[in-house]
Amino acid sequence: MKEQTALKKVAEMARLADSYVSAWGDEAKVSEETLRRLLASLGYDSSSDEKLLASAEKKHKKDVLAPVLVLRDGEPVEVELNLGTSARESEFSWRLETEQGEVLEGYLQSQIVRDERAEGGPLVFALPKNLAWGYHKLIISRKRRKTPYEMSLIITPKACFKQDDLNQHKKLWGPSIQLYTLRTQHNWGIGDFGDLKQLVSDIASRGGDFIGLNPIHSLFPANPEGASPYSPSSRRWLNIMYIDVSSVPEFALSAEAQQRVGSAEFQQRLQKARDSHWVNYTEVSQLKMSVLPLLFSEFKARHLDKNTDRARAFLDFVEKGGDSLLHQAAFDALHADLHAEDANMWGWPVFPEKYRTFDAAGTQKYIKDNQDRVHLYMYLQWIADDQIKEAQALAEEKGMAVGLYRDLAVGVADSGSETWADEGALVLDASIGAPPDVLGPLGQNWGLPPLNPQVLEATGYDAYIKLLRANMKHCGALRIDHVLGLLRLWWIPKGEKATEGAYLYYPVEDMLAILALESHRHQCSVIGEDLGTVPDEIVDILRDAGVHSYKVFFFETSKDDGGFISPKHYAEQSMAALCTHDMPTLRGFWHCDDLKMGREIGLYPDEQQLEGLFADRLKCKQGILDSVRWHGYLPEGIGHDAQYVPMDSYLSEALQLHVAAGDSALLSVQLEDWLEMDQPVNIPGTVDEYPNWRRKLSMNLDEIFSREDVNRISKRLTEVRAQASK
Repeated sequence: MKEQTALKKVAEMARLADSYVSAWGDEAKVSEETLRRLLASLGYDSSSDEKLLASAEKKHKKDVLAPVLVLRDGEPVEVELNLGTSARESEFSWRLETEQGEVLEGYLQSQIVRDERAEGGPLVFALPKNLAWGYHKLIISRKRRKTPYEMSLIITPKACFKQDDLNQHKKLWGPSIQLYTLRTQHNWGIGDFGDLKQLVSDIASRGGDFIGLNPIHSLFPANPEGASPYSPSSRRWLNIMYIDVSSVPEFALSAEAQQRVGSAEFQQRLQKARDSHWVNYTEVSQLKMSVLPLLFSEFKARHLDKNTDRARAFLDFVEKGGDSLLHQAAFDALHADLHAEDANMWGWPVFPEKYRTFDAAGTQKYIKDNQDRVHLYMYLQWIADDQIKEAQALAEEKGMAVGLYRDLAVGVADSGSETWADEGALVLDASIGAPPDVLGPLGQNWGLPPLNPQVLEATGYDAYIKLLRANMKHCGALRIDHVLGLLRLWWIPKGEKATEGAYLYYPVEDMLAILALESHRHQCSVIGEDLGTVPDEIVDILRDAGVHSYKVFFFETSKDDGGFISPKHYAEQSMAALCTHDMPTLRGFWHCDDLKMGREIGLYPDEQQLEGLFADRLKCKQGILDSVRWHGYLPEGIGHDAQYVPMDSYLSEALQLHVAAGDSALLSVQLEDWLEMDQPVNIPGTVDEYPNWRRKLSMNLDEIFSREDVNRISKRLTEVRAQASK
């Protein structure tokens, strides 16, 4: 019994839950082996009970002053000191250096609020209230002690930022897109930032207020087929494949680049890449990487070597990017060179030993010997950053209330630049995912290493702050994928199945408070993807923090009778959608294409289970028809029996207007549904069975916005949303 007690005690200290409520509502136990392995991944010695307890004691020993204290506006600023009873209060003085440059000082003695030392608690003193929002530094000095105690004191707003239009209860709409799916006659086989600017103009002129983007994090330029935007190499940098090559200023100046692109062979390849139904990432990468280095050479000769204004703008970007940009550029350069020699070099775990980490002597020598290669990738990050900045500036100029909204993936791949240069914030011996549920009885393992909450707190949340800052640049809203991860994440020991995991809890109040501060700084509202099994305790926390919830029409059903909840009853602080990138399109859903495809590729080995899913789908469609009809949005001439009603443009429009009339502040639509497309973007749970993240739109942007039905639906959406705002 003793063993269990020690294990459970330490698991509790580490905020690792030894049981959880399953998707079926019963309590599921976590195995001792899982707890032991996860504690080991967090740095506890789990080889015996004694060692486990000793390492926990050492790990959780309180410092005199905690490394960080996060408080919301208006909360009393009370600071705990963990001192022995013999420490005299008169020996201590404090100094607060605010981010704004103010310095406040005083003596501890006059500001004591409570002394709980006799009971083994802290000595608590108060600092002045009404401190400005920001990251302040508190220094406590003690007589006869050389080094003072330091703490990061973070004061934050109570809730996230919202644009004026949202505060005035206006109802906004816009499309959520996968950038790579956009087609134009001038892109290079993949939707790019130039296409995005075109779409911004098209949507803004039709009354839309935002464009949602898939994660545009950096992937693996040397391994272009690793295309999932949710398994990035780093979440701090951008995917350079989205660069619109021909609008880079150096392109117009480089005779060599123009000659190459203008050749008959290159033009042929470009046309083929554009015409393809699926994005051919390898070809796109080869085309772009055969020209982009020429532009960098041009930039070097014209600007860097002459120290022009443009060169200084680049050097300023490099300086601000600091170590993180160097990590990214060095990784991409090294990966490209190694991959050119051996095509099996998919990521750093298979690099030669001397390059396995950023700090390795071999890596440092490589950076020194290949400066130009490394600078090329810094230049490409700068170009990408500049192009998305232009897209957001255009959205603002066109009067969009939000402009772009970006998407923050829940983690990073375990083989990319962020883990390669990790300084301890990530846990490489574990990955995150989801426990078993009704739709996925095996659970999910996403293969992404989690952030270590203990390191986050010890470093004043440094990695998390940098992450938010990188993703709130050049946009008006940020969608946080799997926002429940701020409360808890499903951790799985490395190499295990998803069923062998456990929930680890995070300091959610601190993380949401910092999110609110950065959201105000960047004037960026926040959308939290809170689908799936949502624990009760997070619902109110997210709402009070000003995070927009996610309402997908098909999932919003009543607990009592299973009927569809009217969008008029959705919380105002939410974003409503009919479909998402993880679901079939509207047409695909209605015609059960997802279930038929699942049967073909072997996702449903149990035929009986599949029949049950078909029956459920019919029931669901009937419920939708009934609900839309009851609310008066079903056009005349559309039948009432779901068995015989196909999904056509009239029914699709009716469903979109039904949700548009609801109370959600934001409404997201999909261009796919305007074009009556049936193939999905991604089928969760598949790797090789379906070409995920590759499917393009069925026509190019010029064609889309010259269609009568598209102009009709966008006009109607604007009208219905304006009506719902009153």
